[in-house]
Amino acid sequence: MKPHDISPTAVETAAPSDVRGALTFIVPQETKPYFESSALTGGLPKVYFDTEHHYVDVHDMRRIADRLSLDRQGFVLISHETAVVDLYDDAAIAGVYDRELAELVKRVTGADRVSVFDHTRRSDTPDGAVNRDGPRAPADRVHVDYTVTSGPKRAADVLGKDEVERILAAGGRIMQVNVWRPIRGPVLRSPLALADAGSVQASELIATDQRFPDRVGEIYQLAHGTGQRWYWVPEMRRDEVLLIKGWDSLDNGCARFTPHGAFQLEGQDPAAPPRESIEVRTYVVFEG
Repeated sequence: MKPHDISPTAVETAAPSDVRGALTFIVPQETKPYFESSALTGGLPKVYFDTEHHYVDVHDMRRIADRLSLDRQGFVLISHETAVVDLYDDAAIAGVYDRELAELVKRVTGADRVSVFDHTRRSDTPDGAVNRDGPRAPADRVHVDYTVTSGPKRAADVLGKDEVERILAAGGRIMQVNVWRPIRGPVLRSPLALADAGSVQASELIATDQRFPDRVGEIYQLAHGTGQRWYWVPEMRRDEVLLIKGWDSLDNGCARFTPHGAFQLEGQDPAAPPRESIEVRTYVVFEG
């Protein structure tokens, strides 16, 4: 079995919970695209490239949850209760929640250690969700949070440049993994779609500058490809989390970059409760 393969029945047999969704993709251009982040604009990001919508089949992830792998598809769905009642409580997030998720990611991956380094809340209300660096709406352009360049660069910021060099020189491995959870469930609008990383061609990952007030980061925007396979979690609950791989130092055919983005359900009820979510970013270390 190749690293990204899944059972053909997972994509060939339709289910009532499979949907057609319009995802937002970048239009490739000759110059490097860029956008100004919410931290820079103080509101919604300001984008300096063209996008286009494509309707794609989005399959029910729950039907193949027991076969998913961070190293094959680039994401997994896990049941996980949190002791934190209010996921808008920054103190509880920095204390209890970070510890819970570090333990969860370590258990799921078998890593030697996990470092939590960032948190983002999102809401599809007009004002977005409250964060220390400003309001955030769901990210509806399909993207990957890191690139082959920015993944190790951010790891050096978080873990220390000397430490990253030591780990990799000793034959170790570093992964960036996001933990995504609904703040309130079930999610009835603006759900998250994720691409099977093995169905994405390298040429479809478009390096894009992300401008902050004090630095320039880099992410991948995704161009549409006919071979891409997409998944979602219907009515995702608060006691469920998605682990999403954003970058992997290992380059042996395993999943390294997992595109994802929010989309509108066909016939979505505008009166349904807003989609509120929290994502926590981690670096996962395996010693050599």
